[in-house]
Amino acid sequence: IYMAGLNLRRTLFGGSDIAIDLGTANTLIYVKGIGVVVDEPTILAINKGDGSILAVGNEAKKLIGRVPDSIELVKPLRDGVISEIEMAEELVKTLLSRAIGRAYSKPRIVICVPYGVTSVELRSIETAAHATGASEVFTIEEPMAASIGAGLQVFEPVGNMVIDLSLI
Repeated sequence: IYMAGLNLRRTLFGGSDIAIDLGTANTLIYVKGIGVVVDEPTILAINKGDGSILAVGNEAKKLIGRVPDSIELVKPLRDGVISEIEMAEELVKTLLSRAIGRAYSKPRIVICVPYGVTSVELRSIETAAHATGASEVFTIEEPMAASIGAGLQVFEPVGNMVIDLSLI
């Protein structure tokens, strides 16, 4: 998916454009002209008492096996689907803000999402991206991004198979 995403990004983007690969294990953020600026685990540390986010990505991963009862580690994607919509939204907002800061005003964003996300999950992720100041937000399912990146003729009436090995 990573290489396919890079090829897709090279094809689609111009200007201050950003691509996000929202994965079960890691989330990647690519900025055109710079490259991958974020490659962090898709995990958050949450305060059970008030629901506040204590850590995201690498900082949250460092807490695995060391958290007190008052902190919960949350993986918002499980088995390739979004299982915690609000946490996925917070993850996207936090990592995107960390990646672009104030360097880009109103970037266009493409987000690769797991196959089979619901319309509610899709809107939640799009809302999170818009909340960071994006001018436009597009989503594409990971198998389609991989197909385009691999050079498959996705609009031709031919059969192809894309297999996500991380789920096997």
